Amino acid sequence: MKPAPKSDKQSVQARCVRLPAKAVDAASISPVIETHALSRRENDLLIELKAAAVNPSDVKAATGLMPYAVFPRTPGRDYAGAVIDGPQGWIGREVFGSSGDLGIRRDGTHATHLVVEADAVVEKPGSISWEEAAGIGVPFVTAMEGLRRAGIPKGGETVLVMGVNGKVGQAATQIATWYGARVIGVVRKSEPYEGHSNSQVEVIDASATDVAARVRELTGGKGADIVFNTVGDPYFQAAHQSLALRGRQILIAAVDRIVQFNILEFYRGQHTYVGIDTLGLSSVATGAVLRELGPGFAGGHLKPFPIKPNAIYPLEQAKAAFIAVAGSSRDRVILRPWA
Repeated sequence: MKPAPKSDKQSVQARCVRLPAKAVDAASISPVIETHALSRRENDLLIELKAAAVNPSDVKAATGLMPYAVFPRTPGRDYAGAVIDGPQGWIGREVFGSSGDLGIRRDGTHATHLVVEADAVVEKPGSISWEEAAGIGVPFVTAMEGLRRAGIPKGGETVLVMGVNGKVGQAATQIATWYGARVIGVVRKSEPYEGHSNSQVEVIDASATDVAARVRELTGGKGADIVFNTVGDPYFQAAHQSLALRGRQILIAAVDRIVQFNILEFYRGQHTYVGIDTLGLSSVATGAVLRELGPGFAGGHLKPFPIKPNAIYPLEQAKAAFIAVAGSSRDRVILRPWA
C-alpha cells in the first residue's frame, strides 16, 4: 500500500478562548484558554489574528439568548489578521472580516488563529490599524445590509437614524452621507452626534422634542425616506409617524417584541418594513457586504471607530472584555491575541 500523499497545508497550535457551557448572565461567563490544532481546507485561508472585536451578540450567545449557539465553542464574529497559509497569492495579505455564523454556530475569532473561506475576507487598507479593522465588522455590515435591503439612499433623500450615537447608528450615518443622503439623528438625551460623517447631521433630542413633528418640520412636511431604527419598539411609533410616502423603516433590535401600529396609515403610506438579522449571513455573504464598503474606507468617506487603549484586552482577560460589553460600554471592545 502506498503511503498517503503528504499535505503541504500548514498546521498551527492555536490558543483559543473557549466557552464550555451557557452562562446565566455576563458575570457568570467562565471562559478558559485552550490550545487546538488548526489547518485549512483546499479553498480556505489560515489567518494569524491580530485583533478581534467583542460584540453584544457574543455576550447574548454566551448567556443563552441565542438557542442555536453551540457549546463548547470559541466566540467572536469580527477579526483582522495576516494570511499565513492559503491558495497561491494569498500568503502575507492583510485582511479583515466578519460573520453571522463564526463564534455562534462554529468556532470564532477570539483566538490566535482562524480558518475561514477565502471569499469571506476583505483586504485591509494600510491606513487602518489592526484594532480598527477588527472593529468594523458587525456594525458596518448591519448598517450596509439594512440600507441595501431598504434601497441605497440617494442624494436628496432623508435618512432618519434612531440611536444615531450607537455603533450601528454611526455606521448607517457614515454610509448614508457617503451616498449623498441627508441624515437626521435621534438621541435619547441632549448630546451631539459623536461619529464621522460626510455632511452635517442634525440631531433631535427625543427627551425634549416630539420626534415625528420635528422630522416633518425639518423636511418641509415630507418626512423621512428611510428610518433606520437601531433601538426597536421604544422608537417604533415615532419612526412610523416620521415616514414619508413610500418610506422604509429598517429594524434591527427589540426590547419588547410586540408593537401596535396603524395598518391603515401603513398601507396608505405605502410603507415598507425591513428586518435585518446579520446572524443569518454566512462568512462569505458577510464578506460580500464588506466588499461593497471597501471603496468608502479606501477613499476616506468611511472611517473605522476609534479604539481606546483601555478597551483592548488580551485573550486571558476575555471575561473582563465580555463584562465591559454587557455593561453597555460605548467603546468598541477589542481582544488582542498576542498581547
